[in-house]
Amino acid sequence: MARVPLLQLSDIALTFGGDPVFSDLSLVVQPGDRVALVGRNGSGKSTLMKVMAGLVEADHGKVVAGPGVSVGYMEQDPDMSGFATLGDFAVHGLPASDLYKVERAGEGLKFDPARAVGTASGGERRRAALARLMAEAPDLMLLDEPTNHLDIEAIAWLEGELKATRAAYVLISHDRAFLRELTRATLWIDRGMVRRQEKGFSAFEAWRDTVWEEEDLSRHKLNRKIKAEARWAVEGISARRKRNMGRVRALQDLRAERAAQIKRQGAAAMALDAGPKSGRKVIEAQGISKVYGDKVIFRPFDLRVLRGDRIAFVGPNGVGKTTLLKTLIGEEEPDTGTVTLGTGVEMAVFDQARSQLDPEASLWDSLTSDPEMRVSGKADQVMVRGMPRHVVGYLKEFLFDEAQARAPVRSLSGGEKARLLLARIMARQSNLLVLDEPTNDLDVETLDLLQDLLDQYDGTVLLVSHDRDFLDRVAVTTIAMEGDGRATVYAGGWSDYRSQRGTPVGTAPEAPKAKAAAPKEAKAKPAAKAGLSFTEKHRLEALPAELERLEAEMAKLQELLSDADLFTREPVKFRKATEALAERQARLSAAEEEWLDLAERAEG
Repeated sequence: MARVPLLQLSDIALTFGGDPVFSDLSLVVQPGDRVALVGRNGSGKSTLMKVMAGLVEADHGKVVAGPGVSVGYMEQDPDMSGFATLGDFAVHGLPASDLYKVERAGEGLKFDPARAVGTASGGERRRAALARLMAEAPDLMLLDEPTNHLDIEAIAWLEGELKATRAAYVLISHDRAFLRELTRATLWIDRGMVRRQEKGFSAFEAWRDTVWEEEDLSRHKLNRKIKAEARWAVEGISARRKRNMGRVRALQDLRAERAAQIKRQGAAAMALDAGPKSGRKVIEAQGISKVYGDKVIFRPFDLRVLRGDRIAFVGPNGVGKTTLLKTLIGEEEPDTGTVTLGTGVEMAVFDQARSQLDPEASLWDSLTSDPEMRVSGKADQVMVRGMPRHVVGYLKEFLFDEAQARAPVRSLSGGEKARLLLARIMARQSNLLVLDEPTNDLDVETLDLLQDLLDQYDGTVLLVSHDRDFLDRVAVTTIAMEGDGRATVYAGGWSDYRSQRGTPVGTAPEAPKAKAAAPKEAKAKPAAKAGLSFTEKHRLEALPAELERLEAEMAKLQELLSDADLFTREPVKFRKATEALAERQARLSAAEEEWLDLAERAEG
């Protein structure tokens, strides 16, 4: 017996005064579906979800829910006008027997129901909206970026709830680990077309690449056919004009077909320039601590950050990750202890609040008003890594079109704001990159590109993120802040930290046991080796990963230099590759000596 669809969209067409967002779109959501809705920023994911929820009316076509089917939608910016507190909003419309569900969801998602709507942050509003939806338990849940502003514990809680639910759901999320864990089908929006594959997000990238390869091959064949027909038209048309007019019309049809093809949007042309090297020691923190009133943010803590380190800070929201990060880079003063920046440090900061962006300023002004990017006497140019560039040309590299250049920042989506801020910080040279929640709202392709850039970046990276996949790909050291003022250093990324801590990867951390802890406990570390300081123990455990990374980078450079024609064809590239290989060899030798020294002292 055929299943009755929960939701069916038929021949949907939608425009917003310009090019069509969708045309001839049809799709079905069945009972039990667990669907990832993916696509580039600006491709129409949120718009499609609003059409599915009945909040946006299509220009053409039908949206039909099954008999008695309830559809619930969690939007990115919930309207809470008319409600005094987050709790009032979350319980609105629920029967008294279901109020406990909001309280339970509130505990898992960590929102305060007594918080006044007027003083609540965007993240708190979203958590309240999500708690309300989970309590309503509709037959079909439409979830637009539910993990934004959630910490890893709350994400793990939400994963567990969605795994256990019998409801169907459609998910938009930038969190690749979240999508891989939960989805069994994928809807992909690409240039106004929606494709479906009956496999979860884990199979998406291979599917996307196959589709694009087939598309490129088809376009190549079409171009060859047009070229051959055009040659015939020039050489043979005059001899038999009437007989061959059909072939001429066929050539016109081929050209029209090519013109109608919508070109794929390329990846953002992002680049990082580490510039002059910093000193070997980038940050030296000794005995630093921070307390706000009765709350201990972090107890006395030591950390040495060396050139080339990739350090991630993880922990629940509100535990103090950003405060510790700002203390380490000198933006906040510690209550005790000292922080010393090394020599030659040039810092670039990506802050999670996007406070460097004025919402009323245009994209153009956001770049030209930056003193480090301003070109004297040139109102239409910006300085990008030491070279003047036209403002619009540089914005296009980050996937903004000319019409957006004069638009206000407030008109941008979350992903577009993130790309604009990346455009600002990537315009300057830096050897210390400080990234506080850089992955929020970025699409999969941009996340992949950012990760690749960080892999190749010669400087030092400090990173705060709740994106487990991104942490595993980037970090070689993890500092976990788990409450009670503790900050503990682990070798490796998120999965390594969870493994060392003895918790299965992907589960929420256990609540720390309350106990009186001496200040020095913040520096304790599992399996510590005697004879070394805390920082030296951490360094000894982190060095093998650094050695492996340097060897991998050297292998890539050696492969590049093995091209016998490289020097003649691209002398500048040959020189840079040679210099980079020599520099990494020196770093490898120094790291090996350091490891031998620390290992011997630990043994002794």
